[in-house]
Amino acid sequence: MPSTMKLIYVLFISLVLSVCAERKPNFILVYIDDLGWTDTSVEMIEGVAETRSDFYQTPHLERLASEGMVFSDAYAPAPVCTPSRNAMLHGMTPARMLNTTLDTSRSKAVYRGQITIPQAIKQADPAYITAHFGKWHIGSIRPDEAGFDVTENMKGTGNGEGDYMDDMKTHLPDEDPKRIFSLTAMSKDFIAEQVKADRPFFLQLSHYSVHIWHDSLQQTRDKYRTLPRPSKAVDSDYLPEEQIPDFKHNWLLNYAAMLDDTDRAFGDLLNHLDILGISDNTYVVFTSDNGGGLRGNKPLRGAKADLTEGGIRVPFVVRGPNIPRGSYCSLPTAGWDLLPTFYELAGGTKSLPKALDGVSLANAFLRGDSALINRPNDALIFHFPWYNGEPESAIRSGDYKLLKNLDSGQATLYNVKSDYAEQNDLALAKSELFSTLERQMDEYLASVGAEKVNELRAVFLNNIENSWMNNAKMRADRFRSAASAGDPRAQMELAKAEKYVVWLEEQVIFTRKRMATSQSER
Repeated sequence: MPSTMKLIYVLFISLVLSVCAERKPNFILVYIDDLGWTDTSVEMIEGVAETRSDFYQTPHLERLASEGMVFSDAYAPAPVCTPSRNAMLHGMTPARMLNTTLDTSRSKAVYRGQITIPQAIKQADPAYITAHFGKWHIGSIRPDEAGFDVTENMKGTGNGEGDYMDDMKTHLPDEDPKRIFSLTAMSKDFIAEQVKADRPFFLQLSHYSVHIWHDSLQQTRDKYRTLPRPSKAVDSDYLPEEQIPDFKHNWLLNYAAMLDDTDRAFGDLLNHLDILGISDNTYVVFTSDNGGGLRGNKPLRGAKADLTEGGIRVPFVVRGPNIPRGSYCSLPTAGWDLLPTFYELAGGTKSLPKALDGVSLANAFLRGDSALINRPNDALIFHFPWYNGEPESAIRSGDYKLLKNLDSGQATLYNVKSDYAEQNDLALAKSELFSTLERQMDEYLASVGAEKVNELRAVFLNNIENSWMNNAKMRADRFRSAASAGDPRAQMELAKAEKYVVWLEEQVIFTRKRMATSQSER
């Protein structure tokens, strides 16, 4: 090659490498609803078989894990949907957001958000285009207000639209259970459009699966019927389909098939990135909004709506530029860390608001357990003052977790690194650590003015006694005459309404008793 041509060639290659080096990474967050820590076929702890399912098959998530990193000690911000999603979006704990349970009245009245994930990414580089498809269920802010440029519903969606084409009216076609495939198609179209326009993007695909009501493709259910019976199965799971009493709710084969369908759609998304040639420049994060709820979460204790490990420890798998293939990281992380992580990876350099609780995991993506994570007090603090259940707070610091019941005042301490089943209470053996963590947790909750359980109970009682009870009794009255005349539909609706009235009456008794005896505010 002549020297002049060789010089041109070198300059050209240098230019190409320079352009490639300056390419902004893309971000895809695949957010699953109610997926438990061991509800996939990926080992959450490397080499520990009990930390994966013995039945559910998620080969495409296995692919992501083999090409990226599994975070073994990842936590959702809360054990239920809305506070978890709100906290992750804002990089703040549910306690700081005043949105710790399903009651969102205070978070709407006193919005504490400082910045959102899409806003932070756009602050890092205004060239980013952001999109959200699927479940929203955050009452304090709409997707467009949060900074999403593209979404199928600018007002956001609630908790039930995954079973319907619209607002609880038209059932989805059988070929699109829980909107799994149509949401994936929307996501693929959005990605292709941005690649064609040469724009970096952030996409949040928030699936309605695997939340109730469960649904799946018939052929996928048939597949799981033929597989060896798993440990979670009961005899009724193998009845003929028309005899399953809880077809849409508590049937293991339907749940397994729904997860399989979701994983297959996820594989379609990963293949789409390959076809478009952007896999090497795209961070893909796969995680869940809270722990699972179907048949328990062994070996973890507890489930959704509980601050035990089963309620908040969740799958977290990430693939992206320079992330070691097939690697594991056991550093404790939480959903509120995603905002500063994406911000740093997008090139953000200006300081984020001081009120954020999250810290960047960018270094952990590269170095795993060797990374230095500068987290204040080395602690994750959870607060779930559940007004019609067991109210709890918890703190995870290093290998240890303190869990406290806010009504009884009783607290336990576990080494959740070695005892993730939370079987061995170390409160007495490590009394000094116990006291330090309890004080640290209480001081943080006081500093952010966290919601108190009896405050939420007062709101709950007011709703029952001044609205819900009257409406339920009026609904029952509307069907009473027709039911007496033998109308089967009216009889069914009357039974449902009367059952709801009884439940409300029970809740009033339970709530008043707990308010009188709770130790949380004494």
